[in-house]
Amino acid sequence: MTDLTAFVDDIVHESTQTEGRGLDLTVTEVHEVTTPGRVDFGGGELETADLAPHDRQYRNEGDDYQWWHLDAGQYLVEYNESLALPEDLVATVQTRDAVRARGAFHPTLRVSDLDRVPLSVGGAGLRLKENARVSTVVDVERA
Repeated sequence: MTDLTAFVDDIVHESTQTEGRGLDLTVTEVHEVTTPGRVDFGGGELETADLAPHDRQYRNEGDDYQWWHLDAGQYLVEYNESLALPEDLVATVQTRDAVRARGAFHPTLRVSDLDRVPLSVGGAGLRLKENARVSTVVDVERA
């Protein structure tokens, strides 16, 4: 089995993030798309979307970390961790089971670095705490 900690930097709490299958990734920010981006056929008219951090709030007085109250919809999540892979490797990143069981998910991705990931939230929404484990790097393999 591959030691995934060799490829992931800025791990929040290694023993917790490596207790299951793979290495869990934690959320540092949730963004909303405020104005649309553009994608065209040839790439000459690509424009990035404007993003704004989603509001967060403390659940209890005296808490160290805040919560995002996410309604059903689409968001972009940003990780605390970063990925440093050699050119010939890619990592597979999946939604954590605990997140999926609560009605939210992101696509399974094969990545060489960790950019923002689209998160779909369904139903009645989701309460997500700062540093929550939302994704898992399940494998690193040759590209």
